[in-house]
Amino acid sequence: MRLPEDYSYDYTRYPVDDWALVETSFSPDNMGQTETIFSVGNGYLGMRGNIEEGRDGHQHGTFVNGFHETWPIRHAEEAFGFARVGQTIVNAPDAKIVRLYVDDEPLVITEADLLSYERRLDFRTGILERDLEWRTPAGKRVAIRSQRMTSFTDRHIAVITYEVTLLDADANVTLSSQILNRQDGRDEYRANVDAPIEGFDPRKADTFVERVLQPRIKRERDGRIMLGYRCTNSAMTIAVAADHHIESADGYSTSVSLDDDLAKMAYRIHAKQGNTIRLTKVISYHTARTLPVRELADRCDRSLDSAREYGVDAILDDQSSWLESYWNRVDVQVKGRSALQQAIRWNLFQLAQATARTDGGGVAAKGVTGTGYGGHYFWDGEIYVMPFLSYTSPVVARNVLRFRQKMLDAARLRAQELNVRGALFPWRTINGLESSAYYAASTAQYHIDADISFAVCQYVSATGDTDFLDRGAIDILVETARMWADLGFWRGSKRDEVFHIHGVTGPDEYTTVVNDNLYTNVMARANLGAAATAVQNIRVADPDAYEALVRRLGVSNDEVEEWSRAAHAMHIPYDDNLGIHPQDEAFLQKEIWDIEETPDGNFPLLLHYHPLVIYRFQVLKQADVVLALFLQGNEFTSEQKRADFDYYDPLTTGDSTLSAVVQSIIAAEVGYGELAMKYFRAALLVDLFDLHKNASDGVHVASTGGVWAALVNGFGGFRDHRGLFSFDPRLPATWEGLTYKLTLRGTRIRVDLVAESVTFTVEEGHEAELSVRGQVVHVREGSPITVPLTHQGARLVGGPTMDDVRGQRRSDGTLLTASIPAIALEYEVAEAPGPGD
Repeated sequence: MRLPEDYSYDYTRYPVDDWALVETSFSPDNMGQTETIFSVGNGYLGMRGNIEEGRDGHQHGTFVNGFHETWPIRHAEEAFGFARVGQTIVNAPDAKIVRLYVDDEPLVITEADLLSYERRLDFRTGILERDLEWRTPAGKRVAIRSQRMTSFTDRHIAVITYEVTLLDADANVTLSSQILNRQDGRDEYRANVDAPIEGFDPRKADTFVERVLQPRIKRERDGRIMLGYRCTNSAMTIAVAADHHIESADGYSTSVSLDDDLAKMAYRIHAKQGNTIRLTKVISYHTARTLPVRELADRCDRSLDSAREYGVDAILDDQSSWLESYWNRVDVQVKGRSALQQAIRWNLFQLAQATARTDGGGVAAKGVTGTGYGGHYFWDGEIYVMPFLSYTSPVVARNVLRFRQKMLDAARLRAQELNVRGALFPWRTINGLESSAYYAASTAQYHIDADISFAVCQYVSATGDTDFLDRGAIDILVETARMWADLGFWRGSKRDEVFHIHGVTGPDEYTTVVNDNLYTNVMARANLGAAATAVQNIRVADPDAYEALVRRLGVSNDEVEEWSRAAHAMHIPYDDNLGIHPQDEAFLQKEIWDIEETPDGNFPLLLHYHPLVIYRFQVLKQADVVLALFLQGNEFTSEQKRADFDYYDPLTTGDSTLSAVVQSIIAAEVGYGELAMKYFRAALLVDLFDLHKNASDGVHVASTGGVWAALVNGFGGFRDHRGLFSFDPRLPATWEGLTYKLTLRGTRIRVDLVAESVTFTVEEGHEAELSVRGQVVHVREGSPITVPLTHQGARLVGGPTMDDVRGQRRSDGTLLTASIPAIALEYEVAEAPGPGD
């Protein structure tokens, strides 16, 4: 796998702080990235780290989870079953804006004479704070301090404070607080600016060419401004309101301006030197799929009335208390590594900002920090984010799974459209409908069904919440098992039957529509087996719930037996000659793409080569077989894991941010400690260092979940296979120790790992049964247990390279060779013939 070698970072501009991300100087050169990494959000509402004054910026963004517009997908060539309805997240009206004028001179950060500057995103308070000193064109010095937060305790509330102090002279000060609809290009500062033409990039969101937000409400009452809209096509509605409170020892006047796309509350103050002006802005957002805007307006009023009665100080205190509880559950500590610690906590903080108050919504690929991938939900959430939630924040985990449960009817209809029984969840979606127009690398990823079922089973295993299944979540397991049973087919004699699955795409999007993709088959096998077991268990444990299930879905004993039989007979590809699991039936017949010799400028491959070029080669966008080795590790031997990793690692480009964390986990398990650390750093810093050059589109939320997994499952060695909580650590040789937390069936365990031992302590709850390298451990409240460790696994030097792959022979005797697809065009431009020729 190709890894970035340049980890250069300006620690003067971004100093190390264990509990905050700090910026000590402003630069317009990387505004897109800093807008992302300094975002604040709560899972429902997100505000990018834009400049408060709201003029210059890469992408001014405020997003509400699931608030989207729809549009017809127009295919150049139509076919039955193609996705029909596109969905794209809407840039909600921007209430972050507070514009400052001193003697009618505007503060424009990108042009201002800044004498000092610091911005701080505090992981313990959830507050983004900025302090700066500005020298105006007239030479007056002005201190400005602002704070911004979105509430974890009331997901509809955000709070902004803006303080201005004249340091050496009196002046007239104007503060203009605004709500601005940026989605429809009504920003008076940028509406007529031609944006640079960007090249093709499927990771970016689609843009709208017609008006999205139709005005419905505009009003002001007693310092409260409000705008309300209805989306043109999706019919979703939104209302945004802001309360204002100004504190000033000096006289001031107030004015209000309202139009369809701008609500403005302006304060003009005759400010005296040394007096501080403080403007507090409490904001409320409410959205709905079908409700009229006037009802959402009433909800905004109620939210703001409650916030006014409760008080801003109490809201901020609640925020700190919520985060204190959060860190008690999720914090991961690496002893003596402050720079790593800061980056780890930033990633964990992003998980809170993407998930905490989804409250029945999904977790988008970019959370609520940007428009990347159109605000869509993918299988990434189930595989990379849900494990973190299931073992640290089970209430949030259950809410996210309920979101998938609500999509089940749409998934049933999609299955019918694709001519299979049961349910087929969309590869990418917001509203439950498939939104990807390129079926080969999207709809064909049937593994989404197994991924969602895996997340359901993992949640139940981690929490013991069988009630969740009884109350209807078992329908997910049943309907997905039905899909696999119908999609697959039997071959062989009755005595030696084998179950196959053809025409699918695995996680690796550089290899599409194949037969017997290993990841898909392994995960489908687990899905089928889990469904059969769950139905059998519920029949014994809760006959009433079982009868309700039968009435609801018509489940029969014969059907459940078929699932078990298919799971047992699932074809798992294996090549005896190479001693590895082929990624799919035909994968090993392709030529190998020489990643090591491919110019750096040609990555990611999807931006430089036609898909048909890529599909002809053995080359991976992201871990596929290796991901199966992790998720279903109990189904593979240690020798198989080592052999598979050695083969596929050199073929994996890492063009996907989903890959590095999985490569790190398996590299650590099989013994490539240094390589595991390189992969871990590549995931840890993907946004903070902008390693994939697209951090401006939003946080890579799945990668942040993967960072937790790399620490806990990789270096920490934690596994949960079929309800057995086991530990086989791989502490890096250069680390003094690692501490992490797990909540297992209601009991929170702290795991303290050092090279010589691992200690388990009950922090909350009563007891848990664990296993350390086969040794059963019962840990109880008040009685920590330390288990000695004789090793941290094998210590292999370096890592697999292309030389370990090429030169081997396929089963037919042909040689595996590596090359780069390229053509050289040599031509001369002939002089155009004259008219007499």
